[in-house]
Amino acid sequence: MIRFFTEDIKFTLSQKILTRQWLTKLATREGFSVGELNYIFCSDEYLLQVNREYLEHDYYTDIITFDNSEEENRLEGDIFVSIDRVRDNALQLQIAEEQELRRVLAHGLLHLCGFGDKTDDEIALMRKKEEESLASWGLVN
Repeated sequence: MIRFFTEDIKFTLSQKILTRQWLTKLATREGFSVGELNYIFCSDEYLLQVNREYLEHDYYTDIITFDNSEEENRLEGDIFVSIDRVRDNALQLQIAEEQELRRVLAHGLLHLCGFGDKTDDEIALMRKKEEESLASWGLVN
């Protein structure tokens, strides 16, 4: 089950049912089923506190993913998304907020599937997977 929450902001995700279906398809395509997956939308400041408290990092980020999976090939986790960062990234990249939001939603799920983003090779593969995800939503060609 995929659920969406907000912490300290007012934000409403559009097309929740379609988004759940899309994320489930992405997981299936990578060989995973979805257990309990929570997306928590929040502010920069909230996510900065999470970053400091749990990861001992002192910087803003658009997403933090916590893997709670206990079964192989079954995704379970909490994915925190800074709506402030998503909006800022979209402005900087000159793309629609929805496109950047969908990219970030897919990014968190891909982390749970085992994809990293630390090395150049990992980043390249993550970007490829994100583009495929956006294409399946109909946002890019």
